Amino acid sequence: MNSPRTRSDAPDSATPLKKTLTTPLLYFFILGDVLGAGVYVLVGEVAGKAGGAVWAPLLAALCLALLTAASYAELATKYPRAGGASHYATLAYGPFTGFIAGYCMLTAGIVSVAALTRGFAGDYLTEFVTLPVALVAVVFLAALALLNARGIRESTRANVVATLIEVGGLVLVVALGAWIILRGDADLGRLTELGTPSKGPATAVLSGAVLAYYSFVGFETSVNVAEETRDPRRSYPRALFGALLTAGAVYVLVGVAASAAVPTGVLTESGGPLLEVVKVAGGVPTGLFSVIALIAVANGALLTGIMSSRLAYGMARDGLLPRFLTRVLPGRRTPVAAVVTTTVLSLLLALTGDVATLASTLVLLLLVVSFIVNTAALVLRGDGGVPGHFRVPVVIPVLGAASCVLLATRIEADVWLRGLIVLAVGVVLAVFAAVRKRRAAERGAAPRTPSDS
Repeated sequence: MNSPRTRSDAPDSATPLKKTLTTPLLYFFILGDVLGAGVYVLVGEVAGKAGGAVWAPLLAALCLALLTAASYAELATKYPRAGGASHYATLAYGPFTGFIAGYCMLTAGIVSVAALTRGFAGDYLTEFVTLPVALVAVVFLAALALLNARGIRESTRANVVATLIEVGGLVLVVALGAWIILRGDADLGRLTELGTPSKGPATAVLSGAVLAYYSFVGFETSVNVAEETRDPRRSYPRALFGALLTAGAVYVLVGVAASAAVPTGVLTESGGPLLEVVKVAGGVPTGLFSVIALIAVANGALLTGIMSSRLAYGMARDGLLPRFLTRVLPGRRTPVAAVVTTTVLSLLLALTGDVATLASTLVLLLLVVSFIVNTAALVLRGDGGVPGHFRVPVVIPVLGAASCVLLATRIEADVWLRGLIVLAVGVVLAVFAAVRKRRAAERGAAPRTPSDS
């Protein structure tokens, strides 16, 4: 393993990327990334883990996410350049750990698309038609892959409209929940019901927080645009914490609305838990809300699929993954091999796991990344980086790393087995990449890139 980089590796003030993002723009960028489709499909699963007080694990997940976000804020302002967790891990521990961090981000994206595919095939879709999950998964993922391969401009245009719709759906659920409470049809007693027959309150909250943590993922990708932010030292922490707190407030209100309006057992058994709130409230066609939810889920899967395919392409271009992933579609110039490969992997996972298992697997992979980032923040404390960067008390990354370990202990054994297999593959790929780079260095030439072909 190569030794970690030193302060001399910190980027200077010059950057080839144009600095265009202001604090408000960055805030909405992060908020749009975090306020995603997870809550549309996971509220019921969280209720099954924690009991009626769904808001509690959502709030716990927010607090735990804020700890890791603080470490990201310090590192992103200290080293404001694209690369994110993989870059910080490389600076702190060397390229092997940097590869593992990037690989975990890639596989987490693939697993996330699989989880959203299962969510798309649930009760929201059955409002209109009942089809085999396998058929829905194939058609859904094929459609997303075609849009992804067509071009990122078309994909991001679709995202703008879809994001407005999915946020509107969450606001609608909160408003309907308030209406149900005001007219006296809610059971506020459920808001204090923590625990299940097999779990005490504390254990139930932590188990629910593992799934709820999935609703907050997305903020970690924002570090890649720190290099394009006008004043990252001031803008990035404000935008990051502001967006997370906004998303947390919306999620907690959604949890309160769902728990108060719908019996816990109904939420737990439903594949479209927020649809149950609409049914209790009345006045809003269930078909209309199902369309909103399906758009939200499809949008989340599309954005994550774009990220996964581009990350796979980039890692392959750098010699870290097989070279065939660098093939692009003539004319469109999109990474078609990476799109097809990540789509096929997501399909296989969607056909072999349920929403809760896939979401827990994703969280496990992200906990590995978060642990690396939190400890990297500690390792790099003595490195100056950019003068005047955002800095948190040393106890914050310590607590952040500890929170990752705590959440990891609440993940079921079968999820751990699946996650360890994924990590083992990553270690093998990292070893091959390291050997390839070492041989190239010995020959006095860098690994071949697509341009060398």
